[in-house]
Amino acid sequence: MPATYRADHVGSLLRPSRIHETRSALGEGRVGPDELRAVEDQAILEALEGQRAAGLEVFTDGEFRRTGFQNDLIESVEGFVDTDTPAVVRVWQGPGGEPSEQGTRQVVGGKLTRVRSLTGHQREFLQAHAPGPVKMTLPSPSQFPAISFQPGLSDRFYPTRSELLWEIAGIIKSEIGELLEAGVDYIQMDAPRYSYYVDPRWRQHLQQLGEDPDRMFAEAVEADNFCLEGAQRPEATIAMHICRGNNQSKWYAEGGYEAIAERLFNTLPVDRFLLEYDTERAGTFEPLRFMPPDKMVVLGLISSKDPAQESPDYILARIEEASRYVPLENLALSPQCGFASTAAGNLLTEEEQWRKLELVAEIRRQVWGD
Repeated sequence: MPATYRADHVGSLLRPSRIHETRSALGEGRVGPDELRAVEDQAILEALEGQRAAGLEVFTDGEFRRTGFQNDLIESVEGFVDTDTPAVVRVWQGPGGEPSEQGTRQVVGGKLTRVRSLTGHQREFLQAHAPGPVKMTLPSPSQFPAISFQPGLSDRFYPTRSELLWEIAGIIKSEIGELLEAGVDYIQMDAPRYSYYVDPRWRQHLQQLGEDPDRMFAEAVEADNFCLEGAQRPEATIAMHICRGNNQSKWYAEGGYEAIAERLFNTLPVDRFLLEYDTERAGTFEPLRFMPPDKMVVLGLISSKDPAQESPDYILARIEEASRYVPLENLALSPQCGFASTAAGNLLTEEEQWRKLELVAEIRRQVWGD
C-alpha cells in the first residue's frame, strides 16, 4: 500500500548561490561540467540534511541539477529549438511591480527524439544519499503543447497540438517506467496546465487560438492516464501536482477546481493529489467532495511564494475545514508549490524556506502524530 507521507513537499528548493555562480561560470567557459557537478553534489547533500532536520518524510534533490521543473525534457530530447518569439506569452502577476509578460524560449522545431534519460543522472545520486524515501518529479505532457507549439514552425512536424501532446506522452511514459524499475519510492507529475481550464481568461485565449478548452482538458486527462498506465505498484506512490503558476513568486492563472474536479479526481490513476490552496485564487475546499475515498489529498496551505510565516492555528483551522469533505486520515500537508520552479527561485530566503518546511512537519505531528 502506498505510503501516507503526511509532511510532503512539491520538490524544488532554492538554489544556493554557489550553484548559480558555477553555472554562470560554466556558460562562460571558466569551469567544466565536472566542477558544476561537484558543486551540485555538495549542495544536494546539504539539502538532504536540511530536509531530514526539518522533519520531512520524503526527500528530493531540490531539482538542483535542473534549470527549471520542465527543462529536463527539453534538454534530454532533440527537436526543441530556441526562439526570439515565444509560442505563448503569459502575463505573470504578483510581487515586484506591474504584471510582466514572459514566454518559454524553447519551442518544437523538429521531430522529437529522446537522447537520454530525463532524470537518471539525478536519480542515481539521490537514491545513493537520501536518508529516506525519494521523490522524482516529471512534467505532465500537457505542459508542452500549451507553451512550445509555435504555428508556422512546430506544425511542420506535428500538424496539431494534439499530435505533439501524444508524442510527448510517450516520452514521459517511458521515463516513468524506468523510474519504477529503478525502485523510486515516489513519482510526481507536475501539471500546471490544468489551471488553464478553470481560468476564464485562459479559456478565452485557447478559443482565440481555435482550440476547444473542454476538448483539450479531456485529452490532457487521457494523456496523463496513458503516461500512468501500469504504474500502480504496492511499493510506489504516484501523485499529481496542480498549481496556477510559480515563477519568482508570481502566478498566471486563478480559479477554483470545481469545473475540472469530478473528472480529474475520478479518472487519474494516482494515489494522491497535491493541490494549491494557499490563497483565494484556488477557490474553496468544496470540490474535494468529488475525491474518491482511496486517494489522498495533500493540502498546499503553506505558501512557497510569500516569505511571511503562516500561523499554525490558521493552518490547523484550514485542515479542519478541508476534513469536512475528505476524511482527516486521507489528508496531508505541503507548500502549495516548489520554492524554485525556475532556477531563479521565489522571493524568500533559504532560512525562510526551511522555516516553512519545519512548519509542515510541526503541523503533521500535531494533527496526525509521529
